Amino acid sequence: MALDRKIAYIDLSTGKIEIKPIPIDIRRKFLGGRGLDAYLLYNHTEKGIDPLGPKNTIMVSGGLLTATLASATARTHVMAKSPLGGMVGSCNMGGFFAPELAWAGFHHLVIKGKADKPVYLWIHNGKIEIRDAKNLWGKTVTDTQWAIREELGDDDIKSLVIGPAGENLVRFANVMTGIKNSGGRTGMGAVMGSKNLKAIAARGTMDIKIAYPREALEYNKRFIDQITSAKVNQTQGTLGTPFIWGATNSWGGIRCRNFQYNQQLYCDDIEPEAIDEACTETIGPYHMTGCFGCQVHCRAKYKIPTGPYAGVYDEGPEYTSQGAFCGEPDCRSLETLLVGNHLVNQFGMDNLETGSLIAWAMELYELGILTDKETDGLDLRFGNDEALLEMVKRICFRKGWLGDTLAEGGLIASERIGKNSFDYLIQVKGVSNLHSDERATPALALNIATASRGSDHLRSRPAIDLYHLPVEVMRKIYSSPVPYDGPLSSEHTEYIGKPWQVFWHENCYMAVDCLGICKYHTTFLGATLPNFEDWSKVIYLNTGLEFTPREIWDIAERCNMIERLFNLREGLKREDPYRGDLLNHRYFDEPTRRGAPDVVGRVIDREKFRKMVDEFYEYKGLDKEGIPKPETLKRLGLDKEPSHLL
Repeated sequence: MALDRKIAYIDLSTGKIEIKPIPIDIRRKFLGGRGLDAYLLYNHTEKGIDPLGPKNTIMVSGGLLTATLASATARTHVMAKSPLGGMVGSCNMGGFFAPELAWAGFHHLVIKGKADKPVYLWIHNGKIEIRDAKNLWGKTVTDTQWAIREELGDDDIKSLVIGPAGENLVRFANVMTGIKNSGGRTGMGAVMGSKNLKAIAARGTMDIKIAYPREALEYNKRFIDQITSAKVNQTQGTLGTPFIWGATNSWGGIRCRNFQYNQQLYCDDIEPEAIDEACTETIGPYHMTGCFGCQVHCRAKYKIPTGPYAGVYDEGPEYTSQGAFCGEPDCRSLETLLVGNHLVNQFGMDNLETGSLIAWAMELYELGILTDKETDGLDLRFGNDEALLEMVKRICFRKGWLGDTLAEGGLIASERIGKNSFDYLIQVKGVSNLHSDERATPALALNIATASRGSDHLRSRPAIDLYHLPVEVMRKIYSSPVPYDGPLSSEHTEYIGKPWQVFWHENCYMAVDCLGICKYHTTFLGATLPNFEDWSKVIYLNTGLEFTPREIWDIAERCNMIERLFNLREGLKREDPYRGDLLNHRYFDEPTRRGAPDVVGRVIDREKFRKMVDEFYEYKGLDKEGIPKPETLKRLGLDKEPSHLL
């Protein structure tokens, strides 16, 4: 059964490997995936350790439902203390690795120590080996995966790898699998690199017994119909995530020229329809692909059509690449978008962080805070495509003063650059913001300010707040599985009711991450997509475990709280501009300058924002400083953590 999948403890310093079952009572408290990883992080990582030192522990996992008959359960989760912000480090990616890991017998890996030379892990049907990776060190993301398959003689092996950026300890290096499945955000690739761990390879043929297979299949058919009939997923299956850019930019909800504008003009070449046309021309009409068990197929396949990289194959680009290589640096070339996307995929770098930091540096350059001396003569102005792509390479290989400085992430870079450079850094808890502008959307602003891993669009973002849903529809969504009779508003510029929405989505997305399900298959962009009621049934039919929707909510709330406990232990303070639940001052002081009438001239109201944070804390059971109340910890069963039970 799925419940038979094991946890493995691997010490790279000593070579010791210990394999254990995962007790049912632990499953009932944390389910699996991100939630159980958060428990393991809090219990296996000492306070104040160096994120790039051997004492940092890194967790790799699949969710409770991974590789079962439930749809879209392909997500792989990786967690450690972040070298970027110094708090919870966490990334989540699709593809095929987590199911392969489950078929090889494992749901969770806990990796400690540091190998004295480059190594990779080979996991095959209940066995784990630590193997020499000398011949893999220095290889790109895709070359590493093909080399492992060739060495082990099996083209069905799935690998989780780092590229040159992880080896060079770029603090926002990704963990990658496949061509472009990216464990972005918070630098988990750098943690692997610091341990001399180049890759984790998995191949499994072990059966997973389904508790009620016939009923699980029948229910999943309904699940699939629900998912594929949603207009948002039909659009994604045609245009991929770039469709989000098309809507958001035309409305005025993106960042352009770092944070100077909230809309990019004259950018037809990077609109989703233009990308779709280019992909069709280079690959053919069937250029969309997807992850294990997914019917949406939201990822495009393409070949770069022109320039020095013409004919090179890659996948994407995602919505975040449009912002990173076009919106924020104000570049408008399709070639630049596709090449930038390709470079970060091969190097193993977070596209979002890379583009945000380069755009920040461009603003500093135009302001005179950075000069030709710091850029080694590179003309780092907005709109300079060549300079943008050159900086991607310099950061990966830590070339030059500025490349090495930006590779350290925004907090350290702002200290090195000095002057008032920090004022222009759009970040929360050391993590750069998505290329979205939340000044017209208080709910989304609250989300990025309070998310556990720093500025984040995948932790608690109530994206459906932009749909202007009728209040009675919102009431149906936000009153289940926990009753809520407080205020709600269909107006995205309002402040009332938004803290509950953020709190609800925080628990919804944690539950998704515990189960291993893709967020596009839940109430993220689609108001009618599955959530707690459906998961209760899916868990039972696939695993035999019985949970009410309310119990799943409670588990999610518990897991979110343990992430906050970790952050508090590492120095989180409510209004600390470096490590707090706080926005950059520009959100409050600089009105938006472009976009639709409901966007132009918007700022976040400081006092209303503070009240939103107060209300959000109250729902979470925190005091005014954001610290859990004793009764909250007792209610969630966390009053004796760390408990070291697993």
